[in-house]
This record gives sequence, structure tokens and C-alpha cells, in this order.
Amino acid sequence: MGELANLANVSKRTIDYYTSLGLLHAQRSNSNYRFYPEEALHDLKIIEEYKKMHLPLHEIKRKLELNKHTELQDRDVEIQVETVTNQIKQLKKDLSVLLPIISKYKQDPISKKLNEEGSALIESLMRITS
Repeated sequence: MGELANLANVSKRTIDYYTSLGLLHAQRSNSNYRFYPEEALHDLKIIEEYKKMHLPLHEIKRKLELNKHTELQDRDVEIQVETVTNQIKQLKKDLSVLLPIISKYKQDPISKKLNEEGSALIESLMRITS
């Protein structure tokens, strides 16, 4: 567990907490030590990214399960589709406020700060919201 914590740059306590919530899954050795599979590091990175997006842990757990296609029931999929749909609606609202402001800065230093991915995303979202 310590090695995983170091690799993921999180505390052992965080790993304990995520394990208790079912976000991470450990195996036990004969001497009752926890061992995490290689995918646990990947999962930790995903969890941390979702946390940066301010998603609650129960949503993060649902997204991890959806990515792994484990223990999904029809209602789980419906809830996830509804969540993503609501997020898209909110992003469209946010963009409707930001796009006029961003368009003023097309030739200014702010536009240079937008990386290629950000610019492409804004352009595609502009087409969707039009």
C-alpha cells in the first residue's frame, strides 16, 4: 500500500478511505497485508482527476464501474446518462456566458493561453450551441 501511495502521490489514509468506499479493491496476503493490482494506480489517477472536477465520490465510483462494465444495472446506466446530460446542459449555459467574452479576445494574449485542445473544444462547443 505504501508503494501505491507513493506512486500515486496520495496518502495511505486516502487509499484506506477509497478502499472502504469500494473505489479501490485490494487482495489480502496470507499475513493479512493488502496488495493492490496494477490497475489500482490507474484508478487512483482517474479518481484524482474527477476530484479536480469536483465530482462527489459516489459519482466517481459510478464512473469507475461504468468504465469497467462491472456490476452495472439498467438503472445505473440511466443515472449515468442523466448525469452526463445535465453536465452538458450546464456546460452549454456556462459557454453561453463565456463565448461572447472569449470572442473579444481572439487576437489578444488570452487566446494564446488556450491550448490547442481547449481551442478545439471551444470551437466544437460553439457549433453545438449555435
